[in-house]
Amino acid sequence: MKLPPPLSPLTYFTQLSRLARLPALPRLPGPRLSSALLGATALELFVLTGRLVVYPFGLTPERGGTAPAEPGPPATAGPSATTATTALPATTAATPPVVLLHGFIDNRSAFVVLRRVLTRHGRHLASLNYSPLTRDVRTAAELLGRHVEEICARTGHGRVDIVGHSLGGLIARYYVQRLGGDRRVRTLVTLGTPHGGTAVAPGAGVHPIVRQMRGGSSVIEELRGPAPGCRTRFVSFWSELDQVMVPVETACVDHPDLDAVNVRVTGIGHLALPVHPTVAAAVREALEAPEAGEDNATATGATSVA
Repeated sequence: MKLPPPLSPLTYFTQLSRLARLPALPRLPGPRLSSALLGATALELFVLTGRLVVYPFGLTPERGGTAPAEPGPPATAGPSATTATTALPATTAATPPVVLLHGFIDNRSAFVVLRRVLTRHGRHLASLNYSPLTRDVRTAAELLGRHVEEICARTGHGRVDIVGHSLGGLIARYYVQRLGGDRRVRTLVTLGTPHGGTAVAPGAGVHPIVRQMRGGSSVIEELRGPAPGCRTRFVSFWSELDQVMVPVETACVDHPDLDAVNVRVTGIGHLALPVHPTVAAAVREALEAPEAGEDNATATGATSVA
């Protein structure tokens, strides 16, 4: 095979200069991280660090729940304390206890901020730690049902409210929708819960309960089934920057038989949902909203908090 003659230095630089005059190729669009996503990610890392610090304090089961705070002088933490210093209700007799249910491989310490907010506003709190070795949402829902019955017997209330983060919200919904828990649960608030199943499920290959959080699982399909006459009101908080809920709208309750309000949260991720002060205040407002029988202006549809 005959090789082409080598280029002389003059020919080489002449052709190189011609290439330099060619029009530049358009720059292909690459992934761009928005400042909001960067901020949310930084906050997630900060929250994760804090969770690791307080995690040991939530390992032991709660005894007897947390009683409402006694009325006292208003807090003086600064301008942002306006909402936190709302006057306590005159009586808590008609206010049901609140059950807090944590997410996967977590414990009751996840609700340190929400506990403070709700206790300050006169709510009796109780938490349930379910084992990270729990293999089935249904088993955890049965445990929750027994816990709710104990709380009702101890407090004399016929109904409770529940706040569940992530997997905790899915367990609570299964209890309400499939095990008759709607007779005991007045309002169920969920924070970043995969109601429609999520495509992101770390550990799904080794932990059965994680697989149940994926779209198309038997648990998710059961929850898609009819639920006529369900008496529980649902309020689901979902974040547009939640990297665990894929797609993010899977954290919304979308069921024709359920009385549900979906609340969009902006600027924060999955771990920050139960500890962000703005979300905590919005959860408190959701729990204080009157039932449909008390007020005809019950909210439906969707809303948002910053």
